[in-house]
Amino acid sequence: MSLGALNPDEIYRTYHEKVYGYLIGKTGNIEDAEDLCGDVFEQVFRSLPRYDEKKSSLSTWIYRITQYTFIDYLRTKHPGEALTEELPSEIDVEENIINKDMLERLAAALNTLDREQQDIIVLRYDKGYSLTDISRLTGISYGMVKVKHNAALKALKLKLE
Repeated sequence: MSLGALNPDEIYRTYHEKVYGYLIGKTGNIEDAEDLCGDVFEQVFRSLPRYDEKKSSLSTWIYRITQYTFIDYLRTKHPGEALTEELPSEIDVEENIINKDMLERLAAALNTLDREQQDIIVLRYDKGYSLTDISRLTGISYGMVKVKHNAALKALKLKLE
């Protein structure tokens, strides 16, 4: 889908089920997932003029909006849920900063890959699919999935060094 050819109905039809599935899995509550899904698409449609396809694929952009919406939900609906009674040690704080920095660098590197490579990396490492499963899901031959996977890993390694 190119941005010029997109319209809100098409975006909604293409991504609604994925966004809702993610949110129902995170919240475990149908009503909250439905409300959050509506919030996600409201934000998507409001922000569409600022979407830059050079920075990320549409699916990655929508996924980020979904994640941020869920985080906001946790902050407002369950503010103390993520907090523990003990304060983190200085070492824990430093490790979290390092991990956050690494994740930001990884996300930036991932955005430099082409759409198919991004999808393969996400399906492999975020969703846990095998290369065979990815081949079936994407309709790309197993051999080509393997080639694209290896190329993506090499490109990520270069970007992160």
